[in-house]
Amino acid sequence: MSGSAITVSAVDATGEAGERSVRELMLGTWRGRFGVGVLGLFCFLAVFGSLVAPDDPFASSLDVMAPPSAEHLLGTTEQGSDVFSQLLVGARVSIVVGFAAALISALLGSAVGLASGYFGGWTDRILDALENWFLVIPTLPLMIVLARLLDPSLTVLIVVIGLTSWAGTGRIVRAQVLTLRERAFVERARALGASDTYIIRTHILPNTAPLIFANTVLIVAVAILSEAALSFLGLGDPTRISWGTMLENAFESGAPSAEAWWYVIPPGLCITMLVLAVALIGFLFEEHINPRLRDQR
Repeated sequence: MSGSAITVSAVDATGEAGERSVRELMLGTWRGRFGVGVLGLFCFLAVFGSLVAPDDPFASSLDVMAPPSAEHLLGTTEQGSDVFSQLLVGARVSIVVGFAAALISALLGSAVGLASGYFGGWTDRILDALENWFLVIPTLPLMIVLARLLDPSLTVLIVVIGLTSWAGTGRIVRAQVLTLRERAFVERARALGASDTYIIRTHILPNTAPLIFANTVLIVAVAILSEAALSFLGLGDPTRISWGTMLENAFESGAPSAEAWWYVIPPGLCITMLVLAVALIGFLFEEHINPRLRDQR
């Protein structure tokens, strides 16, 4: 009875230490505070942006390409719409697409990596060839082709980005599983008659979960950039406002040549800040699970 209590206490202490180190890593460094603060701000705007927007982002007026003023803090568009209101509402699409596409990529990449690394043989050869195909094919042209073939919508954007960005996660998970399946605890579980499903669920997946999570955070940044690129090329959802569609409309209306900086710089700056914040959080989680990176830092 005492031995069980000691074991449980040791596990609880290890878990508390891990949570404390993650909390210190996120809030104890300027990179963590910047990343969490900026991401939290944009997530707030994604939920409440339409409520705090001063004007209707779709409303038009006669003040076309008007510079910033007290009435319009960031000026107006070529249709007289308020740029600041569109900027607040556009955060929702980037956040939703980024996290949803990253989730699809993580689930698909993790499933392929686990199956390929654990079972080996022909399963590994077939899935590895599929991963290599997705890694070799240029991602952006493939996204453009798929988005053009399908009807433009938010769901199509999420699915296209998720289906074209999973191969990197699959390759990383496969490499980790190849080492884990040869460990002594896996051999003991197999010798005791444990099924493959039980071993993967109990021993393999928990040991790869931190790596999957860290890689998924980085994929969020890639998905946000991909959404902005596709929307800028006119392949986004035409019924929704995003930072990418704002840039597309700005360039089509000649805002750069008209020196309407208020229409070009704010959405581009928001995309840069959001991607930078997510990337910093991903790098910090990678440092947390990789002792070599912690030592270098």
